[in-house]
Amino acid sequence: MSLYAELHRHLGGSVVPRILWRYFKRNRPDLAKPFTDYPQFEEFYCRPRESLAEYLELHTLVESVQTRETLPYFIYRLIRGAYVFENLAYMEMRYTPYLRTSDQLSQTERIDQTAEIVEIVGQASQVKEYPIVTSQILCMHARLPYEVNRAIVEIAAQMPEYVCGIDLAGGDDLYCDRIDEFVDLYAYARSLNLKTTCHLYETEGGAHPELLPYLMRIGHGIQIPLQHPELLPAVAQRRQCLEICPTTYLKTGTLQSIQQLQVVFDRCFDAGVDVAICTDNAGLHNVRLPFEYETLLTQDVISFDQLRACQENAFRHAFAWPLNQGPAAILNDVLNWAPAALKPNRATVAT
Repeated sequence: MSLYAELHRHLGGSVVPRILWRYFKRNRPDLAKPFTDYPQFEEFYCRPRESLAEYLELHTLVESVQTRETLPYFIYRLIRGAYVFENLAYMEMRYTPYLRTSDQLSQTERIDQTAEIVEIVGQASQVKEYPIVTSQILCMHARLPYEVNRAIVEIAAQMPEYVCGIDLAGGDDLYCDRIDEFVDLYAYARSLNLKTTCHLYETEGGAHPELLPYLMRIGHGIQIPLQHPELLPAVAQRRQCLEICPTTYLKTGTLQSIQQLQVVFDRCFDAGVDVAICTDNAGLHNVRLPFEYETLLTQDVISFDQLRACQENAFRHAFAWPLNQGPAAILNDVLNWAPAALKPNRATVAT
């Protein structure tokens, strides 16, 4: 059995459609009312969109119900599903905590409540019956003012027991007019010793090389090997890892076929750039991380050797994985340590 590390999962897009539908039916009938039944809701929730901007609008639907009171409900079910159905040993959950605060409060009051949201998510993630190592990545947002984004960086630095890094989300085509501002925020984050990733080079409009020197990982980054392969040597030299989320690019219309990712993987491996495979929005996609690996393999996008390398990369580049080796190495150590009487008789098994 493989154990996986998930480096790029949005809290807003992590709720599987069945769970979200049940919540709407029981608690928000106004949100369920436009749909005659669950299949109609699932089709709406999971269907491909025309663009990344249209796709991101779905996040607001979930954000509106992920409040201080309901976040434990959703997180428990996320952890349970990740452990039982996905074999996750490690998961980073990313989200913009400010967008889970009450919009009835002033900006200053919402910033104060943001730290409370982070603590709620952190405590709710500790589910003893489903042991997964978890941590949070706090997302700045392209549509939030500088003061709020700076506060998010500061809260991340103040709460290392719950937070392992920061991100910038909201659509990479929106960064242009504020690029100096975001560079300043990332420089500030690095000065606070925060680990960094960023939604970047996901779309053709998301090419912002000014941000690359401040990153430890790159959220998506597929346009680097596709459109800007000249950047790959510098990415490799900085030991930056690309967080590739295969299903996302089909759902957002960024790619027309999963086979287009073969160029991404081949160019990255040839250049010595590490790649980790992720789900991004597992609920919106109605997909689980092992299926992302399986699809890439069965569609001849990656080889078995590349698959294993991506699995190892995910643990190696994880911001909060507490060990210097992946779980496979730990299990091998256990098997080598186990008394002979407990070890499987390989000759017997072979016959």
